[in-house]
Amino acid sequence: MKRERKFEGFSKDSIAFLRKLKANNNKQWFESHKKDYENYLLLPLKNLVTDVGEIMLSIDSDFEISPAVNKTISRVYRDTRFSHDKSPYKISHWITFKKPRKDWKDAPAYFFEISPDSYRYGMGFYGAAPDTMAKFRELIDEKPKEFQKAISFYAKQKTFVLEGEKYKKIFDEAKSEEIQNWYQRKNFYLVCNRKIDDILFSEKLANSLISDFGSLADFYHFLLQIK
Repeated sequence: MKRERKFEGFSKDSIAFLRKLKANNNKQWFESHKKDYENYLLLPLKNLVTDVGEIMLSIDSDFEISPAVNKTISRVYRDTRFSHDKSPYKISHWITFKKPRKDWKDAPAYFFEISPDSYRYGMGFYGAAPDTMAKFRELIDEKPKEFQKAISFYAKQKTFVLEGEKYKKIFDEAKSEEIQNWYQRKNFYLVCNRKIDDILFSEKLANSLISDFGSLADFYHFLLQIK
């Protein structure tokens, strides 16, 4: 039996809550509007994870898909211990589909993020270490044809852009410009950046994530070879 979808879209109230939280980022305001957070933000995030999560297991059966905070959904509370910004609550909120491991920042992961004026989604590294990126370059050198095949989708699509800071030092001048675009990265992720639109407010968002995340599966599997 086909499971009934839960996600019906975020609402205008979801965006209004984020904008008000940005303007009133303090404990007193948040505690008096906690129900709004739960109803307008946390609930649709949980429903989105529920509708997308099971299908994500076809990409990686090890993905964490529990629709819960600290599993797939970000905490609303910021860790201010090592930050100059002492505002206690996160303005942007996200979901991630990743393997349940301590060093997940060094492994590829899928994400969706909603902010007061935009949303985005994609796949890549949250904060890859220099050693991880060195191994990525080694993998390209060892398997150039497999890498070329894994990224062949990129030039044919207009959904995702490649982002992430680049090294100034050129590691291999013999590489083509296309390969250099990946080879020179300190960190990278493929991301679809969108302003607030009607898709965000409908079930079409879940369909978009399922389809677009699937288009990145071959490249995701290539990245899993980085040890």
